[in-house]
Amino acid sequence: MFGPDQEEQMLGIAIIDDHPVKRAGLEKFVSETPGLAVATSVRCVEDLDRAGVAFDVSILDVSLRPGGPALSVIESLARHGPAVVSSSWERPLTFGAVLRAGVRGYVASHSDGEVIVAALVTVGQGGFYVCPELTEQFQADLVRNVNADPAGLAPREVETLRWIARGLTHAQIAGRMGLTEATVNTYAKRIRAKLNAGNKAELTRMAIELGHMPSNGRRFPAA
Repeated sequence: MFGPDQEEQMLGIAIIDDHPVKRAGLEKFVSETPGLAVATSVRCVEDLDRAGVAFDVSILDVSLRPGGPALSVIESLARHGPAVVSSSWERPLTFGAVLRAGVRGYVASHSDGEVIVAALVTVGQGGFYVCPELTEQFQADLVRNVNADPAGLAPREVETLRWIARGLTHAQIAGRMGLTEATVNTYAKRIRAKLNAGNKAELTRMAIELGHMPSNGRRFPAA
């Protein structure tokens, strides 16, 4: 797969996965692939910070974080350099949200070895990579209307979610949206059901992960 020149220019890979068996498997795969070398292998991004090891590209699996702050973890990783993310897509992030977080490669957790290598090499060489089976979803996300939502929220529910994430009460939201408080309560119940979120903190996290509100503190205006 690699020529002599590519073999001499090894790409150092940082592996981040909180599942030890999966991490060990990826370590073996990377170490046995011509042109790639394991620079470091850690459980989480915080461990990567502590390791202080230089690398060319990182790969992070977020499929084991169904209730975790996936987007903030991705953003933290991307600050270290080029990053590839793999996901099971059980609770998918939008491509727009991941792109804004700084990720350059996006693959499915069950992708085969050739796809993983292609992603690592492409991103390590300064490119951008989406695995073939996700290309259609990637294109759909790029043309998605700003008010559309992968979780099935209606436009007014998206607007309500944004105001909730900004910390407004239902009464305040009703005033801003020109609705009754009872209607806002109904919207909030629907949103919690669709996002499987039990409180405002979870709703705020989901608003960020769905791309309706950036995680850097800057707020979207109401739709």
